[in-house]
Amino acid sequence: MPGAPDSIAEDSKGAEMSVISDHVVHAGKPWSAIVQRGQRLRIIDLEGNQGVDFLCYAASNPEERYHAANTLKKSSTLLLTSGHVLYSDVARPLMTIVSDSCGMHDTIGGCCSAPSNEMLYGVKGVPGCRENFLSELAKHGLGRRDIVANLNFFCNVPVRDHNRLEALTFAQSPSKAGDHIELRAEMDVLAVISNCPQVNNPCNSGQPTSIRVLVLAA
Repeated sequence: MPGAPDSIAEDSKGAEMSVISDHVVHAGKPWSAIVQRGQRLRIIDLEGNQGVDFLCYAASNPEERYHAANTLKKSSTLLLTSGHVLYSDVARPLMTIVSDSCGMHDTIGGCCSAPSNEMLYGVKGVPGCRENFLSELAKHGLGRRDIVANLNFFCNVPVRDHNRLEALTFAQSPSKAGDHIELRAEMDVLAVISNCPQVNNPCNSGQPTSIRVLVLAA
């Protein structure tokens, strides 16, 4: 996977797609890009057990952005996978999950941050995905007001009996090396990723690793 990018890739059905961009995002680092309508965003967990925090916005008007409640109400499940649509705050489709080899993605845990790391784990001055989002959003003229409840790909937040969560919220991720999720843009979207640096809960197995992110076109 890592190394010189290929110019052609295949989708889940074996159809050829052109590679628009191909990046390895190292552990704890952010990434963003405009994904045009009809293009696909493929995120690959290179070594397994790596959480990937994700936000997306309408590229033409970022005030329209991913809305967790609309997405979950329409999908009727807390666990999104192939066929489910990410909806905006005005209930328009932003992206559709077209392929998913993991099947476990968290929709309720949100992003880690320096303040929440201190609150939950007693560690001070340890930045997280919120700080990554802020630095990456700034490149697009966005900021704190634009961070909303995000998706966590390849992450497991079990809801136990009586609606109880795990003591550390996140449990061990089931993702394996090479697992992927692929989303099709239903409009031009700004996609923003934080490759999670968390070591205080099991979401990254205590050892954050790199991911690969591709933008593909039919």
